[in-house]
Amino acid sequence: MLLLAPIVLLLLGCTAPPDGVTPLSDFDSRRYLGQWYEIARLDHRFERGLTNVTAQYEANADGSLRVVNRGLERGACTWKQAEGKARFLGAPSVASLSVTFFWPFSGGYHIIALDRQDYAWAMVSGPSREYLWILARRPELDAKIKAQLIEQARGLGFESAALILVDQSTPPCAPASAPAR
Repeated sequence: MLLLAPIVLLLLGCTAPPDGVTPLSDFDSRRYLGQWYEIARLDHRFERGLTNVTAQYEANADGSLRVVNRGLERGACTWKQAEGKARFLGAPSVASLSVTFFWPFSGGYHIIALDRQDYAWAMVSGPSREYLWILARRPELDAKIKAQLIEQARGLGFESAALILVDQSTPPCAPASAPAR
């Protein structure tokens, strides 16, 4: 049992937000449900080279969220998809979740900026400053809002100059299994 403790601590340690990054409170997960378009992200191997990336959130009966991430590999004109489950790390009113795509590994998902009025855009941190996403309900985000979010990310210590602006334009080919827009 003692041998398992470091492994469990390592897995749990991958869900907390980075030091100095605070998830939002007064969060309404019902308003967050639905489709989001990835506007910008820091590069990581799970999405490397993908365009037209979206995330779909649905409520599960147990209070968790079903997460479906999709992205287009344009060269092959094929969609890549990963389905996971997100659970709140504490109260559901705090936008801090643990997401599992491949059991038993979990990662933190912390909403650190949000359009409180319309839930039209959000900025999300992972468990370290190596993970950051800017999301919107539409494939494009107002340039002024995008610039403000990038500046906020820089102020929080994220490498904002390394953000990849995600191509959400119409694919040049007709993929066999395109997600609904």
